[in-house]
Amino acid sequence: MNAKRVVGALAVVVVLGLGAASAGVVWFRSQTDPSGDAGAPQTVSVPRGSSAQTIAGILEDEGIIKSATAFRLYVKTEGAGPFLSGDYQLRPRDSFSALAAALEDGPEQKFQRLTIPEGLILTQIAERVAALPGRSAEKFLAVANSGEVRSRYQPAGSTNLEGLLFPDTYNVLETDDERAILERMVNTFDAKAAEAGIDAVTQGGLVDPYQAIVVASLIEREVRIPGEQGMVSRVIYNRLRKDMLLQVDASVIYALGRTGEKGLRVLFEDLEVDSPYNTYKLKGLPPTPIAAPGLAALEAAVTPTPGDWIYYVVVQPDGTQAFGTTLAEHNANIALARKNGAR
Repeated sequence: MNAKRVVGALAVVVVLGLGAASAGVVWFRSQTDPSGDAGAPQTVSVPRGSSAQTIAGILEDEGIIKSATAFRLYVKTEGAGPFLSGDYQLRPRDSFSALAAALEDGPEQKFQRLTIPEGLILTQIAERVAALPGRSAEKFLAVANSGEVRSRYQPAGSTNLEGLLFPDTYNVLETDDERAILERMVNTFDAKAAEAGIDAVTQGGLVDPYQAIVVASLIEREVRIPGEQGMVSRVIYNRLRKDMLLQVDASVIYALGRTGEKGLRVLFEDLEVDSPYNTYKLKGLPPTPIAAPGLAALEAAVTPTPGDWIYYVVVQPDGTQAFGTTLAEHNANIALARKNGAR
């Protein structure tokens, strides 16, 4: 072959190579950024531990992309990943950049809202949990009473979590089971109690941190008007110092198992109930909290309002209370409560 023919042949090869390369670039771009609008989202499941190659195959099988090979090449050249497992809502014909970004961010989490008001007891909290789809009050209570989930403030040997779950609004994942929900409530309580200063509380040797939480639970159930928590706390501590009966109605209601009733009034015969929670018959604090205290009640148990009060009584229908330092003041406040229709 003469020189001219050789040069001509090489020119043809170069042109063909350039053409093939150009066609390859066009094809790759058509895969990475398809023309037209993306289709409607569809569910695509990525198993745990899936490699980029496996995920590319899944996307092709589900019709999200046309070429797993092109997607693998894109991931390699762009350094995309790592990708997370889970259930995704992905659109066919979406760009590779959008698909890769979604897989890097992880699947959109779906939350269920769970609101626990202050002052609920453990069984009432379990009922709230059971209102979520697929959850059970029985399973929640079984885990709570098993001793497997513990608060840092729980006495040694105790499996009772009453009062040690923090009242709050929680965003619960669909995958969270009863144990996961309980653990989060207990961990949140521990953090909030520490924030309130429970770890350092002694009140002159009257209480340890767990007993201060008991005080907070009494405050939570006895107070309806914000701002009165500190005063009720002071009454409780003053009575403990004087070795007086606490005479807290809420503890008697707990002893009767009637915490869930609304507008309940304690009658004289109720005060005779035989229970360690009857603070009209037994001196000192109840053995455990009687409800889930919120942050304001915890803070009041740590830092009560200064004062000499040893009595309080509801004197207004809205729950406003009056405080007294003598029995005469207390009797006058009772008379006021009757006049106002609060008793």
